[in-house]
Amino acid sequence: MANIQYYDVILKPVVTEKSMGLMGEKKYTFLVHPEATKSQVKEAVEKMFEGTKVASVNTMNLEGKKKRVRGTFSYGKTAKTKKAIVQLTEDSKDIEIFEGL
Repeated sequence: MANIQYYDVILKPVVTEKSMGLMGEKKYTFLVHPEATKSQVKEAVEKMFEGTKVASVNTMNLEGKKKRVRGTFSYGKTAKTKKAIVQLTEDSKDIEIFEGL
């Protein structure tokens, strides 16, 4: 288990059509550190965004995509990632970084 601080857990928000649709249900999607646990993601969201209370966290490991290398017939893979969908409670504040998107 890696010693990960809360500010290292959340890498960036995921901005897609589907994740924007989930915002109406107070669900926010983030790319997180590959070794982060659900409890670490919950702690990071509550500390980084004031007034938020996390109800649940769902995580998924995403395999790297297969890519062609230098136009030849050899292939490589992109890095593995981890995605987390965070469900906030009803009385929680919204996350401001998604406002206006």
